[in-house]
Amino acid sequence: MNIEQYRNYCIAKKGVTEEFPFGETTLVYKVMGKMFTLADIELFESINLKVDPEQGAALREQYTAVQPGYHMNKKHWITVIMDGSVPDKFIRQWIDDSYQLVVSGLTKKQQAELLLL
Repeated sequence: MNIEQYRNYCIAKKGVTEEFPFGETTLVYKVMGKMFTLADIELFESINLKVDPEQGAALREQYTAVQPGYHMNKKHWITVIMDGSVPDKFIRQWIDDSYQLVVSGLTKKQQAELLLL
């Protein structure tokens, strides 16, 4: 997966915005104002994803390219090194999982608003 495939996949999700709150090179995707993934757009060496703590631990054990979230809460975030060792279909699934995890944590009102978009 390259940066354009990553961007296109993330921005196509319902209620998603693309932002740069941490500087010019850190691209952040949010759903209803809540972050679910981010990446450096200049290097695109890795992406950070929100995870269920148990899933994150399992993925770190299974894949050497999956590490504790860089500059993030290590329990709730993972960093996936984009070295080609993880198939794109898994990365897309993990992006979906991250998105759904954030959506499930939204208020009922925000979830209802998201359905209307």
